[in-house]
Amino acid sequence: MSINKPIRHIAIVGTGVIGASWAALFLAKGLKVVATDPAPNAETRLREFVASAWPALTRLGLAPGASQSNLSFTADLAEALANADFVQENGPERVDFKQKLYGQLDALLPEDVIIASSSSGIPMSQIQPGAATHPERCVIGHPFNPPHLIPLVEIVGGAKTSAETIARADEFYTSIGRKTVRVNKEMQGHIANRLQAALAREVYYLVAEGVVSAADVDTALSWGPGLRWGIMGNMMLNHLAGGAGGIEHALKQLGGPMAAWWKTLGTPEMTAEFQQKLIDSVHVEVGSRSIAELEAERDELLIGLVELRNKRKEING
Repeated sequence: MSINKPIRHIAIVGTGVIGASWAALFLAKGLKVVATDPAPNAETRLREFVASAWPALTRLGLAPGASQSNLSFTADLAEALANADFVQENGPERVDFKQKLYGQLDALLPEDVIIASSSSGIPMSQIQPGAATHPERCVIGHPFNPPHLIPLVEIVGGAKTSAETIARADEFYTSIGRKTVRVNKEMQGHIANRLQAALAREVYYLVAEGVVSAADVDTALSWGPGLRWGIMGNMMLNHLAGGAGGIEHALKQLGGPMAAWWKTLGTPEMTAEFQQKLIDSVHVEVGSRSIAELEAERDELLIGLVELRNKRKEING
């Protein structure tokens, strides 16, 4: 595998919500994209998504040569892979499906082409058996939705992923402005989704128990710790919470009380009754607003935050 091979042509396998968002991002970074998906009307939906995302990507800054005209589509997998330097796979979250797909990808691609999966929870070690010839070039490159706006990419190798593949994937994602984290051990859900799941468990518990409404718990998160999390992560914020004494003082003063809270956290079961309580409370919060309206609000605020953080990065050099 050549670590110096430039990555200019991307193959997108699967053009659902995540695949389409990836395609828009890669195009905005000046790359050529060939997408493939067997679903009916997949090309139409993909091009509509890219067009709708383009104003936001333009606002964030297009790379030289960026153009929607660099997107092509084919339902033929072999044709989509013909000139690929890098593959971003976004197929269904089923191990059997992915293993079969990776067998096809492995047979069709030169050995120096990385196959990165957007899988949100399946460990690469469970997918790799499908790529029997070159499992070393298979890696998780998990984005956070929507990938064209949120910079995070989690890079996770499987049991047979080479260190060179991980380094090349990291280098590539970083080169297009993504913020990468290398996950050193495979875990179901990787890192960010596990953090979300831990928080969601308590949020759902509090709402279902009638402690707080969906609207108020969302207010508490988005106008409280969520504002800080949009600036710094939990560990750095804990360091600041300790004042001049830093993390050492924070753990000494707050560690005990926090450990006591852990013992009172809920362990809800996802029963039909439990889910209905959540659904009812969320719909009260939503009111008459449509999904499209809520997505537009989310994306506008996300763009503003990304712009602010990018500006701060420029100031700091």
